[in-house]
Formats: sequence, structure tokens, C-alpha cells
Amino acid sequence: MLSKKIVKIFFILLLLIVTIIYLYSNFFKKKNVKNVEITSNELSYKSNIIENVKYESSDANGNKYTINALKGEIDYTNPNIIYLTDVNCLIVLSSSEIVTITSNYGKYNSLNLDTIFNDNVIINYLDNKITGEYLDFSLDRNTMIISQNVIYLNLENILKADVIEMNIETKDTKIFMYDKDKKVNIKNRN
Repeated sequence: MLSKKIVKIFFILLLLIVTIIYLYSNFFKKKNVKNVEITSNELSYKSNIIENVKYESSDANGNKYTINALKGEIDYTNPNIIYLTDVNCLIVLSSSEIVTITSNYGKYNSLNLDTIFNDNVIINYLDNKITGEYLDFSLDRNTMIISQNVIYLNLENILKADVIEMNIETKDTKIFMYDKDKKVNIKNRN
């Protein structure tokens, strides 16, 4: 009889410890993200769909990032991931330059602020416009990689390539084709 009580107490203590560890790791542990605001005008409580999603953040260099989406769906397996629909991103650089990114879909990671934009991606920066089908925007790696049917337009040229990779901080850019036998196509607009 005494051994049954000890076993019950043991399982209750074990359940309590597991619950405390779970709550601490998911709710009380500080995240490494600074200045992030999440707002939503309408929440749908029947599912994991959020309408009118807005994420705002800034980095140590004073750059400000705002991502808006018509709707977002939280990933059940990883609540730090949200899948976005009709995405608009506004980046205000500390130099006062503005970059806009739009796409039909996106995948946002609230832990590291990395965002993947896909399907009809359009980037506007000063007098430059870049279109493609896939954009991997990473503040963690400090890179922006756009690929799949990439077209770069400025006032003078039209460039077609498979990939444009840019370091966000230094603006160093690599433009290349996947197939080494193919060449980047550049035409003068005049």
C-alpha cells in the first residue's frame, strides 16, 4: 500500500516538473529579438489564422522593418513561424533610404526576424526594381537572395539572371546563373 502511494507521488512530481520546464522554455525564457511589436486588428479564435498582421522591428544600426500581411497562419509545429498572404514589407534604412518588398506569400520567423517571400516578389529601391519568384531576406546572415526568373530594372539597363545575392550592410552584390554555360543577360533600355 505504501509503495502505491510513493509511485503516485513520484508520477505527480514528475508531471509537475515536466510542466514547469515546458512553461519556462516556451513562455518565460527571454528571446534575443529587440524592439518587436506584433499587432493585429482582428483575431480569428476558431483557428490559427490571424488577419491584418503587422510586425515591426529595428536593428542596432537604426534600420526599421515593418511587415504587413492580409493574413497569417501560425505553424502548429513551430509557433515562431507564421505563413503570410499578400505581404508588404517596408524597410527604412538609417540613411533615410526606403526599400519596399511585396509578394503573394511569405514565411516569417519571429525569433530571428528572417523572412522568405515567394510568388511574384517585387523589390523597389530608389530607381531600381527587382522582380523574381523567391526572396530569402535574413537579418541574421545580413543577406538578401532573390532567385527564379530574376529581372533587375533601373533607368538605364534591364538585367536577367538566375540569382542576385546582396549583403544588406555592405551592399556587395553577386549576380549569377545556376548553369555555368549560361550568361547573365544585360540590355540597355535606350
